[in-house]
Amino acid sequence: MKIGFIYPQTELRGDPVAVREIGLATEALGFDHLLAYDHVLGATHDREPALNGPYTENHPFHDPLVMFAYLAGITSRITLTTGVLILPQRQTALVARQAADVALLSGDRLRLGVGLGWNYVEYDALGQDFATRGKRVSEQVALLRELWSSPLVDFRGTFDRIDRAALNPRPAHPIPVWFGGFADVALRRAAKIADGFICADGAGDAAAQIGRLHELLAQEGRTREEFGVQMNMLKARTPEQVVETVLRWRDLGGSHAAFASMGQGFDTLAAHREHLERVADALRKADLLP
Repeated sequence: MKIGFIYPQTELRGDPVAVREIGLATEALGFDHLLAYDHVLGATHDREPALNGPYTENHPFHDPLVMFAYLAGITSRITLTTGVLILPQRQTALVARQAADVALLSGDRLRLGVGLGWNYVEYDALGQDFATRGKRVSEQVALLRELWSSPLVDFRGTFDRIDRAALNPRPAHPIPVWFGGFADVALRRAAKIADGFICADGAGDAAAQIGRLHELLAQEGRTREEFGVQMNMLKARTPEQVVETVLRWRDLGGSHAAFASMGQGFDTLAAHREHLERVADALRKADLLP
């Protein structure tokens, strides 16, 4: 079981010192990965159609790929995971370039989790179509992989056209692409084309999702061993709850888990870091962390 930490950026006020301190602590304490959420813009919810997501214009977010490029230079071991990057609101070729550089700069430590998002205001601001995001993401993943692997790309899709062009330099090894989401269509899409799936337990039912994923993988002729399943542990608050949830997730066949410090009233960087340390101690005592 590979255990990581969800970067608490909505509660750290955009503090650049926190990026450094949390990144270094995550690695020093023996965790496998640091996961970051993604939003380009926050927006007020008093509009039609209504916005019902958990974040507004008052919640700070760093761009995860920019943040990871910085962390690539000051860490040496942890995997840097987007959980998830809202891929369809972005230009595919630009994501390919940025992700390739993070992978190169970090020594192949990027895991690219992607999803569809819920904030149509962001899509509008970035010039992309919110209504077609589900159809677009599958094409984008195929194009990302071609850009990362081919010396010359001639691609004509429904949403993207690349006329005999290349990404250079390309990543040294394939970048794993994981999906996240809640609807059954997201699980089916992931079972077909993704390297793994990120479940958000608390926002959804991770136990039900992993069971369904195992069914879908079998239908696609894929094995559980070749497909990772992560639980973002949003309900596990105390160190003891994190340990219990990790054990339960391992028994269900999960491969990765990440815990959060957000939403617990921690109002300083020191408080978030102390929680990180307490959880590390509890996991180590349970022989779940090296």
